[in-house]
Amino acid sequence: MAAVACLSSCPKVLDVFDGESKMAKWTFEPGHTAAEFRARHMMVTYVRGHFKDVHGSLEFDPENPRNSSVEVRIDARKIWTGVKERDDHLRSADFLDVEHNPEITFMGNQVEIKGEHDYAVTGDLTIRGVTRQVCLDVSYLGEWETPWWEDGVNKGPKTRAGFVATTKINRQDFGVSWQDTMDRGGIVVGNQVDIAIDVEAILEDT
Repeated sequence: MAAVACLSSCPKVLDVFDGESKMAKWTFEPGHTAAEFRARHMMVTYVRGHFKDVHGSLEFDPENPRNSSVEVRIDARKIWTGVKERDDHLRSADFLDVEHNPEITFMGNQVEIKGEHDYAVTGDLTIRGVTRQVCLDVSYLGEWETPWWEDGVNKGPKTRAGFVATTKINRQDFGVSWQDTMDRGGIVVGNQVDIAIDVEAILEDT
C-alpha cells in the first residue's frame, strides 16, 4: 500500500509512570468505522458488502509503532450487500453461520514497519469459529484535535486518529465453503475475499 502522509504533526502520546513509558490507548468510534469486502461473482464481476457495527481498541504511538496491538470485533449479523435475499444467504450456515458465530474478530500484536506511516500487522482472524493467522497492511493517516459533542454540548477537544487496513483471505480457509458450478468449470462465488477496514479512533483520557 502506498504511504499516506501524516495529516498533522504527530505529538508524542506516551504516558510516563515510574520511569517507564506506556502505549497510548485508543477506542474505535463506531459511527466513523466500517469494514468492507468484495468477492468475485460468476467469474465476471465483484459483489461488495460491508459491516458497519465495528468495535475495537488499540495501543498505538506513532513514535513507537512496533509495540502496537489491536483488537477488532465485528457483528457478523449486520452484514449488508444491498440485497436482502443475498444477505440472508450470507448469514446462513452456507456462509457465516451467524446463529452460532455472531462475531468476527481480529487480534494482532506483531508489527513490522514498512514505511514512515505503513505497517504490516499480523494476528489471529476468527470467522465462523475458525481462527487463522493473517497479515493486515495498515496505513496511519494521522491525528487531529477535534470537537466532541454530547447532547449538543462540545466537551472536546478529543484527539482522533485514522487508519486504513487491507488484506486478502481465502474464504475456504475459514470453512466458508458454499459453492455452485457453471459450465466450462466456472464457479458462482470466488474464493478470494478482499477486505478493507477504515478506522477512526479516539484517544482515551489519561
